[in-house]
Amino acid sequence: MRAMFREFKAFAFKGNLIDLAVAFILGAAFTAVTTSVVNDLFMPLIGALVSNESFSDLDVDVGGATVTYGNFVDALVYFLLVALILFVVVRAVNRIERPFEDDPAPTTRECPFCLQSIPRKASRCYFCTSNVEPLVTP
Repeated sequence: MRAMFREFKAFAFKGNLIDLAVAFILGAAFTAVTTSVVNDLFMPLIGALVSNESFSDLDVDVGGATVTYGNFVDALVYFLLVALILFVVVRAVNRIERPFEDDPAPTTRECPFCLQSIPRKASRCYFCTSNVEPLVTP
């Protein structure tokens, strides 16, 4: 029984499982925020522009049956707004994580023998006079 408990403890507290749990909790929190933004900010504005009614109130009677197409329109607009919000968030995160492309390539490197800074194209170290392979940038 103890061996099974140790095995479970090793499984439950692995880094990947903890990361997954944190991501799940943050995803749930992000879902709540996104739902609030869409339902409380955007949907009333869109509803006011389209009609005085809520989308969910839109329906049509067809042969005795009521087709509530407003629920579909509501779900479609909700999906599009959530997709747009996620796109903007992911785009912002990608811009933050992207390395700066304007940084020039380094002009120096370390000598493999004395670890002093030498030009990239040098074939001999100025400090220790060792022969080094020149690094040619493409």
